[in-house]
Amino acid sequence: MTDKSLILEWVHGLMALALGFFLLGASLNFGALKNVVDFVGNVLAVPEYPAVLVREALRDFFAWAGDRTDLTRRLDELERENAQLRLANSVIVAERIRLATRMEDARVTLRDPLSWWNECRIDKGSEQGVTVGLPVFQNGFLVGRVSVASAFSSWVELLTSPALMIPVVVEETRELGIVMGNGDGAVLLTYIPEGHGVEAGMNVSTALVSEFLPPGIPIGVIANEGEPSGSGYMTYRVSPGASISTLYTVSILKHAPSR
Repeated sequence: MTDKSLILEWVHGLMALALGFFLLGASLNFGALKNVVDFVGNVLAVPEYPAVLVREALRDFFAWAGDRTDLTRRLDELERENAQLRLANSVIVAERIRLATRMEDARVTLRDPLSWWNECRIDKGSEQGVTVGLPVFQNGFLVGRVSVASAFSSWVELLTSPALMIPVVVEETRELGIVMGNGDGAVLLTYIPEGHGVEAGMNVSTALVSEFLPPGIPIGVIANEGEPSGSGYMTYRVSPGASISTLYTVSILKHAPSR
Protein backbone atom coordinates (compact mmCIF):
# COMPACT_ATOMS: atom_id res chain seq x y z
CA MET A 1 0.00 0.00 0.00
CA THR A 2 2.89 2.31 0.80
CA ASP A 3 4.47 1.71 -2.62
CA LYS A 4 1.20 2.50 -4.40
CA SER A 5 0.77 5.75 -2.46
CA LEU A 6 4.33 6.77 -3.30
CA ILE A 7 3.76 6.05 -6.98
CA LEU A 8 0.54 8.16 -6.99
CA GLU A 9 2.38 11.05 -5.35
CA TRP A 10 5.07 10.91 -8.04
CA VAL A 11 2.43 10.84 -10.79
CA HIS A 12 0.60 13.87 -9.36
CA GLY A 13 3.84 15.78 -8.98
CA LEU A 14 4.90 15.09 -12.56
CA MET A 15 1.48 16.17 -13.86
CA ALA A 16 1.66 19.43 -11.88
CA LEU A 17 5.18 20.07 -13.19
CA ALA A 18 4.05 19.46 -16.78
CA LEU A 19 1.09 21.84 -16.35
CA GLY A 20 3.40 24.50 -14.96
CA PHE A 21 5.77 24.22 -17.95
CA PHE A 22 2.74 24.48 -20.30
CA LEU A 23 1.44 27.64 -18.64
CA LEU A 24 4.93 29.15 -18.69
CA GLY A 25 5.22 28.53 -22.41
CA ALA A 26 1.76 29.99 -23.07
CA SER A 27 2.61 33.10 -21.09
CA LEU A 28 5.78 33.66 -23.13
CA ASN A 29 3.71 33.62 -26.34
CA PHE A 30 0.90 35.84 -24.91
CA GLY A 31 2.35 38.97 -26.49
CA ALA A 32 2.32 37.42 -29.93
CA LEU A 33 -1.21 36.13 -29.42
CA LYS A 34 -2.32 39.61 -28.37
CA ASN A 35 -0.84 41.06 -31.56
CA VAL A 36 -2.74 38.53 -33.62
CA VAL A 37 -6.01 39.41 -31.86
CA ASP A 38 -5.43 43.15 -32.43
CA PHE A 39 -4.69 42.54 -36.12
CA VAL A 40 -7.87 40.54 -36.61
CA GLY A 41 -9.87 43.23 -34.80
CA ASN A 42 -8.47 45.95 -37.07
CA VAL A 43 -9.32 43.91 -40.16
CA LEU A 44 -12.88 43.26 -39.01
CA ALA A 45 -13.37 46.95 -38.09
CA VAL A 46 -13.31 47.90 -41.79
CA PRO A 47 -16.54 46.08 -42.82
CA GLU A 48 -18.13 46.96 -39.45
CA TYR A 49 -17.58 50.73 -39.86
CA PRO A 50 -20.67 51.43 -42.08
CA ALA A 51 -22.84 49.43 -39.70
CA VAL A 52 -21.53 51.45 -36.78
CA LEU A 53 -22.29 54.69 -38.62
CA VAL A 54 -25.83 53.52 -39.42
CA ARG A 55 -26.37 52.44 -35.81
CA GLU A 56 -25.21 55.81 -34.44
CA ALA A 57 -27.30 57.70 -37.01
CA LEU A 58 -30.40 55.69 -36.09
CA ARG A 59 -29.72 56.22 -32.38
CA ASP A 60 -29.39 60.00 -32.88
CA PHE A 61 -32.53 60.05 -35.06
CA PHE A 62 -34.68 58.21 -32.53
CA ALA A 63 -33.33 60.41 -29.72
CA TRP A 64 -34.20 63.53 -31.75
CA ALA A 65 -37.63 62.14 -32.63
CA GLY A 66 -38.27 61.33 -28.95
CA ASP A 67 -37.24 64.82 -27.86
CA ARG A 68 -39.43 66.37 -30.57
CA THR A 69 -42.41 64.29 -29.51
CA ASP A 70 -41.87 65.27 -25.87
CA LEU A 71 -41.57 68.95 -26.79
CA THR A 72 -44.72 68.75 -28.91
CA ARG A 73 -46.61 67.12 -26.03
CA ARG A 74 -45.40 69.78 -23.59
CA LEU A 75 -46.35 72.54 -26.03
CA ASP A 76 -49.86 71.10 -26.36
CA GLU A 77 -50.16 70.94 -22.56
CA LEU A 78 -49.01 74.56 -22.24
CA GLU A 79 -51.51 75.67 -24.89
CA ARG A 80 -54.34 73.88 -23.05
CA GLU A 81 -53.26 75.41 -19.73
CA ASN A 82 -53.04 78.84 -21.37
CA ALA A 83 -56.55 78.48 -22.77
CA GLN A 84 -57.85 77.44 -19.35
CA LEU A 85 -56.10 80.39 -17.69
CA ARG A 86 -57.58 82.81 -20.25
CA LEU A 87 -61.03 81.39 -19.58
CA ALA A 88 -60.54 81.55 -15.80
CA ASN A 89 -59.24 85.11 -16.06
CA SER A 90 -62.22 86.19 -18.14
CA VAL A 91 -64.57 84.62 -15.60
CA ILE A 92 -62.75 86.36 -12.73
CA VAL A 93 -62.85 89.72 -14.52
CA ALA A 94 -66.55 89.28 -15.29
CA GLU A 95 -67.27 88.31 -11.69
CA ARG A 96 -65.34 91.32 -10.38
CA ILE A 97 -67.28 93.63 -12.68
CA ARG A 98 -70.54 92.03 -11.56
CA LEU A 99 -69.60 92.38 -7.90
CA ALA A 100 -68.48 95.99 -8.41
CA THR A 101 -71.95 96.88 -9.65
CA ARG A 102 -73.39 95.53 -6.39
CA MET A 103 -71.03 97.50 -4.14
CA GLU A 104 -72.28 100.57 -2.31
CA ASP A 105 -70.16 102.78 -0.09
CA ALA A 106 -71.26 103.61 3.44
CA ARG A 107 -69.85 105.80 6.18
CA VAL A 108 -69.25 104.64 9.75
CA THR A 109 -71.31 106.92 11.97
CA LEU A 110 -70.94 105.37 15.44
CA ARG A 111 -68.54 103.07 17.25
CA ASP A 112 -69.14 102.63 20.95
CA PRO A 113 -65.86 102.29 22.94
CA LEU A 114 -67.48 99.57 25.08
CA SER A 115 -68.13 97.46 21.97
CA TRP A 116 -65.30 98.81 19.82
CA TRP A 117 -64.17 95.38 18.56
CA ASN A 118 -67.68 93.97 18.24
CA GLU A 119 -69.77 96.30 16.08
CA CYS A 120 -70.16 99.65 14.35
CA ARG A 121 -73.02 101.62 12.81
CA ILE A 122 -73.17 102.74 9.17
CA ASP A 123 -75.34 105.31 7.40
CA LYS A 124 -77.14 102.94 5.01
CA GLY A 125 -80.25 100.92 5.81
CA SER A 126 -83.16 99.03 4.35
CA GLU A 127 -84.26 102.06 2.32
CA GLN A 128 -80.98 101.70 0.40
CA GLY A 129 -81.39 97.94 -0.02
CA VAL A 130 -79.33 96.86 2.98
CA THR A 131 -80.51 93.67 4.69
CA VAL A 132 -79.24 91.44 7.50
CA GLY A 133 -76.38 89.16 6.45
CA LEU A 134 -74.84 91.33 3.74
CA PRO A 135 -71.00 91.35 3.81
CA VAL A 136 -69.15 94.60 4.50
CA PHE A 137 -65.67 95.38 3.11
CA GLN A 138 -62.75 97.73 3.43
CA ASN A 139 -60.40 97.93 0.43
CA GLY A 140 -61.67 94.58 -0.85
CA PHE A 141 -61.18 92.69 2.43
CA LEU A 142 -64.04 91.40 4.56
CA VAL A 143 -64.77 93.51 7.65
CA GLY A 144 -67.96 91.86 8.91
CA ARG A 145 -71.63 91.32 8.18
CA VAL A 146 -74.77 93.38 8.69
CA SER A 147 -76.45 92.23 11.91
CA VAL A 148 -79.28 94.79 12.21
CA ALA A 149 -80.87 96.85 9.41
CA SER A 150 -83.05 99.88 10.16
CA ALA A 151 -84.58 102.22 7.62
CA PHE A 152 -81.61 104.57 7.24
CA SER A 153 -78.83 102.92 9.24
CA SER A 154 -77.45 99.47 10.01
CA TRP A 155 -75.19 97.75 12.50
CA VAL A 156 -72.23 95.66 11.34
CA GLU A 157 -70.86 92.72 13.37
CA LEU A 158 -67.08 92.88 12.97
CA LEU A 159 -64.58 90.06 12.36
CA THR A 160 -63.06 90.74 15.76
CA SER A 161 -66.38 89.93 17.49
CA PRO A 162 -66.71 86.48 19.09
CA ALA A 163 -70.35 86.47 17.99
CA LEU A 164 -69.43 86.37 14.28
CA MET A 165 -68.27 83.01 12.91
CA ILE A 166 -67.27 82.86 9.23
CA PRO A 167 -66.55 79.57 7.40
CA VAL A 168 -63.27 80.02 5.55
CA VAL A 169 -60.71 78.11 3.49
CA VAL A 170 -56.91 78.25 3.56
CA GLU A 171 -56.18 78.91 -0.10
CA GLU A 172 -52.85 77.08 -0.29
CA THR A 173 -54.06 73.83 1.33
CA ARG A 174 -57.85 74.05 0.81
CA GLU A 175 -58.35 73.27 4.50
CA LEU A 176 -61.70 74.44 5.88
CA GLY A 177 -61.99 76.25 9.20
CA ILE A 178 -63.83 78.96 11.12
CA VAL A 179 -62.73 82.57 11.59
CA MET A 180 -63.95 84.36 14.71
CA GLY A 181 -62.82 87.20 16.96
CA ASN A 182 -61.83 87.16 20.60
CA GLY A 183 -63.55 90.46 21.42
CA ASP A 184 -60.21 92.11 22.10
CA GLY A 185 -59.01 92.97 18.59
CA ALA A 186 -57.71 89.56 17.49
CA VAL A 187 -59.03 87.38 14.66
CA LEU A 188 -58.58 83.63 15.10
CA LEU A 189 -58.69 80.72 12.66
CA THR A 190 -59.98 77.62 14.44
CA TYR A 191 -60.96 73.98 13.78
CA ILE A 192 -57.96 73.25 11.55
CA PRO A 193 -56.80 69.62 12.05
CA GLU A 194 -53.24 69.18 13.29
CA GLY A 195 -50.57 68.19 10.80
CA HIS A 196 -52.35 69.41 7.68
CA GLY A 197 -49.57 71.73 6.49
CA VAL A 198 -51.12 75.06 7.41
CA GLU A 199 -48.36 77.63 7.96
CA ALA A 200 -47.85 81.31 8.64
CA GLY A 201 -48.13 83.47 5.53
CA MET A 202 -50.94 81.47 3.92
CA ASN A 203 -54.04 83.31 2.71
CA VAL A 204 -57.50 82.93 4.20
CA SER A 205 -60.70 83.61 2.26
CA THR A 206 -64.41 82.86 2.63
CA ALA A 207 -65.77 79.41 1.87
CA LEU A 208 -69.05 78.77 0.10
CA VAL A 209 -71.75 79.72 2.59
CA SER A 210 -74.66 81.47 0.86
CA GLU A 211 -75.44 83.91 -1.92
CA PHE A 212 -75.01 86.73 0.63
CA LEU A 213 -71.37 85.77 1.23
CA PRO A 214 -69.71 84.52 -1.98
CA PRO A 215 -66.66 82.21 -1.75
CA GLY A 216 -63.17 83.57 -2.31
CA ILE A 217 -63.59 86.89 -0.49
CA PRO A 218 -60.17 87.68 1.01
CA ILE A 219 -59.98 87.99 4.78
CA GLY A 220 -56.28 88.08 5.64
CA VAL A 221 -53.07 86.13 6.19
CA ILE A 222 -52.18 83.57 8.85
CA ALA A 223 -49.83 85.35 11.26
CA ASN A 224 -48.34 82.53 13.38
CA GLU A 225 -47.54 78.82 13.34
CA GLY A 226 -50.59 77.97 15.43
CA GLU A 227 -51.21 76.42 18.83
CA PRO A 228 -52.98 73.17 19.74
CA SER A 229 -56.49 73.86 21.00
CA GLY A 230 -57.34 70.30 22.05
CA SER A 231 -59.15 67.40 20.36
CA GLY A 232 -56.62 67.35 17.51
CA TYR A 233 -57.28 70.89 16.24
CA MET A 234 -55.06 73.96 15.84
CA THR A 235 -55.81 77.65 16.37
CA TYR A 236 -54.04 80.33 14.34
CA ARG A 237 -53.98 84.10 14.61
CA VAL A 238 -55.05 85.87 11.41
CA SER A 239 -53.83 89.28 10.34
CA PRO A 240 -56.89 90.87 8.65
CA GLY A 241 -56.44 92.67 5.36
CA ALA A 242 -58.83 95.37 6.57
CA SER A 243 -57.77 97.85 9.22
CA ILE A 244 -60.58 97.13 11.66
CA SER A 245 -59.21 99.52 14.27
CA THR A 246 -59.67 102.49 11.90
CA LEU A 247 -62.94 102.18 10.02
CA TYR A 248 -64.30 105.35 8.47
CA THR A 249 -65.71 104.24 5.10
CA VAL A 250 -66.79 100.74 4.12
CA SER A 251 -68.49 99.04 1.17
CA ILE A 252 -71.57 96.83 1.25
CA LEU A 253 -72.13 93.95 -1.17
CA LYS A 254 -75.84 94.23 -1.94
CA HIS A 255 -78.12 91.51 -3.29
CA ALA A 256 -77.69 90.39 -6.87
CA PRO A 257 -80.45 91.83 -9.10
CA SER A 258 -83.21 89.34 -9.89
CA ARG A 259 -83.23 87.97 -13.44
